[in-house]
Amino acid sequence: MVVSLKDIAQRAGVSLATVSNVVNGYRPVGERTRQRVQQAIDELGYSPNLGARHLRRGRTGLIALAVPELTNPYFAELAEIAISEAAGLGYTLLMENTAADRDAELALLDGSRQRVIDGLILSPVRIGREEVLARTADSPLVLIGEGVYDVPHDHIAIDNVAASHAAIRHLVSIGRRRIAFIGATQGGDRQSAHLRVQGYREALAAAGLPYRPRLVARTDAFGRLDGKRAMRDLLALGDRPDAVFGYNDLVAIGALRALAEAGHRVPEDVAVVGIDDIEEGRFSAPTLTTIAPDKREIGRLAVRRLVARIEGAEVAGSLTVQTPFQLIRRESTGARGG
Repeated sequence: MVVSLKDIAQRAGVSLATVSNVVNGYRPVGERTRQRVQQAIDELGYSPNLGARHLRRGRTGLIALAVPELTNPYFAELAEIAISEAAGLGYTLLMENTAADRDAELALLDGSRQRVIDGLILSPVRIGREEVLARTADSPLVLIGEGVYDVPHDHIAIDNVAASHAAIRHLVSIGRRRIAFIGATQGGDRQSAHLRVQGYREALAAAGLPYRPRLVARTDAFGRLDGKRAMRDLLALGDRPDAVFGYNDLVAIGALRALAEAGHRVPEDVAVVGIDDIEEGRFSAPTLTTIAPDKREIGRLAVRRLVARIEGAEVAGSLTVQTPFQLIRRESTGARGG
């Protein structure tokens, strides 16, 4: 049997308008009345037609999350959180993989897809402030990732410079002095990489350690193979590093592999730290010390901010929100038992 709002009104002993206000959240309803309506909804097993509700409000009920590397476990974990959060708010989240391509990012920013979705969460790599400011689409946009944009849109990220400080301070605290960085880039791409190098350099200076440019390894991408190749190059130096800070966990895991193949012990010979706290790092050998962003908070906040903008709700606080992170010490820097 299909349960209608009229059925609920009769069961609860209230008007049809009151039931509509409770179900759709149009107007405040007294707590005792709301509870009576909710009890009737539960008893009758009513399920709202979310599609019809969105259409009545001129929306599709679809939002999108666009990331540069869907195969990267960090983004896969973030997507799972965002999908769950969106469903809880009555929205369906679509996934887009830009493959870190500038044209793909621009197409999503202003393309025809905007006619299908109510709003977009975007993790940009190849575009920056000017491209975002030039956006003509009027649908809500939330940026995630660690670039610096200074645009009139919500931006959810961690503080990359502070995260690098935490990683280097930890390595210095365990006696490391020749600390390398893997994952630097050239040009304006990957602002997060530039910020992490900035934090790395600042932390070295704060510890009274010299900055050695040849201990900063550039990579074309940020996967396991990139980390492995860069680590091999660092090991070929006359005076190898005694610690490595990777742009992300995948890079650091690649470095672990290169060290194992070269016969170097981790952390006795070379200590390793990454960023992202992906599940793979908890099962690597040795397990990986990492800077762990609060992925749950990033995913939850990005979706909630976007839905609030779509529905015209008031959003408190700054447009830019820096979410917390923590250092998780594991075997790659000397913690016992992973």
